[in-house]
Amino acid sequence: MKPAPFAYHDPRSINDLIGLLGRLENAKLLAGGQSLMPMLNMRYVIPDHLIDLNRLPELQGVQHADGKLHIGAMTRQRSLQRDALVQQYCPILAEALDWVGHIQTRSRGTIGGSLCHLDPAAEQPGIVALYDGELTIAGPDGTRQMAMRDWGLGFMMPNLAPEEVLTRISLTPWSEPHGHGFVEFARRHGDFAIVGAGSLLALDGAGLIKRAALVLVGVDIQPMRLHDAEQALIGQPAESASFAVAAALASQVEALSDAHISSSYRQKLAGVMTRRALELAADRARKARHV
Repeated sequence: MKPAPFAYHDPRSINDLIGLLGRLENAKLLAGGQSLMPMLNMRYVIPDHLIDLNRLPELQGVQHADGKLHIGAMTRQRSLQRDALVQQYCPILAEALDWVGHIQTRSRGTIGGSLCHLDPAAEQPGIVALYDGELTIAGPDGTRQMAMRDWGLGFMMPNLAPEEVLTRISLTPWSEPHGHGFVEFARRHGDFAIVGAGSLLALDGAGLIKRAALVLVGVDIQPMRLHDAEQALIGQPAESASFAVAAALASQVEALSDAHISSSYRQKLAGVMTRRALELAADRARKARHV
């Protein structure tokens, strides 16, 4: 199939974009197009207007300021993988992006597009949730900030009004030496994740866990932070027995079920992926302590 007819718009500034969003009805934003174009071709979405964001350089790039990593919503996934600031301050983002589609899709796909599409299996929303990220949203009334935990309203439904646009994602990197790990399970590499898990771990001088963050993707309609498992890890040695407790808690979460994957299978995978992510993060955390 081919898309239904639509009017194409090519704004050159944020103000022009906000003006278009304020006066056009039934409009869709084109970022990388890796999700939107198939949806248009299948007529899953039928907009009257398509607004192209690719001529807005102020929505692109990575900066480190005020202790935070600021990422423009139109920054390509492939650019994030190779960005020196991402490698320095948030290497788990680059690691998670290795699991996103293939190099062709990562070369066009954007982090903002992934967040706005909000597929349950998407890796990038999971990493933003792992860091308790903050989102900057622009609209006719100016800009507003939103915590990532408030972003998802429902299945593939971000907390974004029709006249608003996501402009920036801000992450607060961990300042102390720590380790990270992201793993996922899919039928084939590049397929949508059945379950993915991300972990950050920091150890004290005795090798005990002093800080932990855990997130799952693919198990719910939006990324799931494992706060109970995080708390269970604090003060414990970074070893398999501690990780088994966290994995057991992960396997008890309520999980999605569909025609192909049962909720019980996702629950089992949640525990396995959590343990693997923790083992990887702990190994890196031990090495970071001796750098």
